[in-house]
Amino acid sequence: MSAAAQDRRRALAAIAVALLSGLFFSQTYLFNRAIAIDDGHWAWTASLRYLVTLPLLLPLMPWQGGTAPVLRSIAAHPMAWLRYSGIGFVVFYCLLAFAASSGPSWLVAGSFMFTVIAGMLCAPFIYRDARRRVPRAALAIGAAIFAGVLMMQVGHAQGPLDRAGWIALACVLGAAIAFPLGNRLLLLHLEDTGEPLNATQRVFGMTLAGQPLWWLVALYAWSQAGVPPLSQVLLTAGVALSAGVVAMILFFQATGMVRDKPAALGAVEGMQAAELLITMLLGVWFLHEAWPRGIALWGVVLIVLGIAAFAWLVARPPAGARPDPRVLRTDRGA
Repeated sequence: MSAAAQDRRRALAAIAVALLSGLFFSQTYLFNRAIAIDDGHWAWTASLRYLVTLPLLLPLMPWQGGTAPVLRSIAAHPMAWLRYSGIGFVVFYCLLAFAASSGPSWLVAGSFMFTVIAGMLCAPFIYRDARRRVPRAALAIGAAIFAGVLMMQVGHAQGPLDRAGWIALACVLGAAIAFPLGNRLLLLHLEDTGEPLNATQRVFGMTLAGQPLWWLVALYAWSQAGVPPLSQVLLTAGVALSAGVVAMILFFQATGMVRDKPAALGAVEGMQAAELLITMLLGVWFLHEAWPRGIALWGVVLIVLGIAAFAWLVARPPAGARPDPRVLRTDRGA
């Protein structure tokens, strides 16, 4: 099998893994919306997820390369780990939790789909090699998916957004930038230092490195709302297990598989659009949220087509391509 064919198969496998992660990620929006409906404070929602995620990850580590390589990496570059976990985990989830009270869970999930192009738009600012070029085809598909998101927003709002709506939208868009940016920066840092950490080790390292910041967020939550209710703790623990452990490891695995293929990496990040569709179904069934109608429903259709187009983009052989003799760098043992 040629190297190009192997690359395509690896890209399709990465997309499948990313779609599976979307199934588990989608519970974030559902549970956060349920907490917001019960007036749970956003800072408790954010901090408890990652405070609970850390002990949940520990039993996995002996079978996933161990904690020692991660601890050595953090000890060697503590500020880098703190910075990238602060961007990719702390900023990302604080903004997402804050926005959870803005509307139906599928609407927040839809706004977050800006992430399908955010990672590609960040590429020129963080890479110094061929990856700094934004793939035009992938960007066009990502833009189409985001157009579907905007159609959903317009259809739901049925008019101009109010001040609270604009604030919530800004928070979700900020989260959509912070998540892929932190992930890409960490991958680049590990590539530069030659540290072969797998997906589970990266998730564990970012969760561990961000603990000082999460305790500060928890302190703020306690000062504003006191002790969190048991229902919020249980729902947040569910998010920690589903999204913080299972989904995050699957997503980091998928991005690591195609880290040096810009179009495929953009496609993997674009598969997060599937979270919107899953969240919509779960929100209607369990929280009795309204189905998207009219232009919002057409936005959903456009997003589905965008997901299919991303898969086609990475599966098709490039015109006039020759076999690539290079060995694709991946997360070995992930």
